[in-house]
Amino acid sequence: MRVQTILFLLLFSASAFGAPQSDDSLPSAEVVVARLLEHNVQREAQAAGYTGMRLYALQNEHLHRSAQMLVRVECDEHQEKHFTVVSEQGWKAAEKHVLHKMLESEAEASLPGMRAKSELNPDNYEFHMVKTALSGDRTEFVLDVVPRRHEERLFEGQIWVDAHDYALTRAEGHPARNPSFWIRSVHFVQTYQKAGQFWFPNSTDSITKVRFLGATTLTINYFDYAPNSQPAPNAMPKTNALPETQSARAALQEGVTR
Repeated sequence: MRVQTILFLLLFSASAFGAPQSDDSLPSAEVVVARLLEHNVQREAQAAGYTGMRLYALQNEHLHRSAQMLVRVECDEHQEKHFTVVSEQGWKAAEKHVLHKMLESEAEASLPGMRAKSELNPDNYEFHMVKTALSGDRTEFVLDVVPRRHEERLFEGQIWVDAHDYALTRAEGHPARNPSFWIRSVHFVQTYQKAGQFWFPNSTDSITKVRFLGATTLTINYFDYAPNSQPAPNAMPKTNALPETQSARAALQEGVTR
């Protein structure tokens, strides 16, 4: 899909913990996003990039077809991503026209000149505070996200930001612009998980409804993620990163129509 992955990280004081706050005591969306971006820059500098593994699983029940692909990702200190396909099996057309195009699209979106066009920041989005929510014993800010331009690399929906680390924990929504007449709708959910002091992607689930072909589901599981600043462990819990997924949704939107 031509909808690039779009999700991120950050920090807040310990007083943010406890029962959900009243609207009067909530920080503004501008403050939360500014702290998110500030801490994201700090974490990127500390991590100096990262490596990890992903398992892509695509299925169309109407066509009784499925495909899987195991991928290694390497992100350098400049946040440029490089992918290596370790193995693939199943629906060849989906592998070629969907999964491989997703990787190409995400790699392209990570280039400096392209990244600025889809980053989660005030240049590309309007943000509106909605409420606080509890996730286990952690407080999160929930914000509405409205794209400033109707482009396929942007999305509309909501994000969840950890109130202590100012890190992105969840993003949910749909592309700002439908990339094709054949696509009726696309919906995605991407979650993040903390590993040490860093946040990495945990899972991505998307459903693309295509005219005449029904729904195609795509699940991405992320595991063995580790920052370049630390030695990679033999087995690290699944973990977080952006909208790392809008590229997946865009390629999926294109590929399932082929």
